[in-house]
Amino acid sequence: MEKAYVLIGCELGAENEILEKLKKMEKVKGAHIVYGDYDIVVEAQADTESQMDSLITKQIRQLARVRSTMTLGVVS
Repeated sequence: MEKAYVLIGCELGAENEILEKLKKMEKVKGAHIVYGDYDIVVEAQADTESQMDSLITKQIRQLARVRSTMTLGVVS
């Protein structure tokens, strides 16, 4: 089981729109708007490393108005 936290920077005013899209993704277990260098924190969980990679690169990073991401993989 793979688990990661994805920190997302988005365009000004896009936080709620992106948050709603993230919450509909199957492998997203939680998503919250935060203050600081990033705008949204996502908790993601996938069965395999390739599924996690696909979630981050093909779904999250491809969302309109997402400017940047940083992924923190959980070591267990």
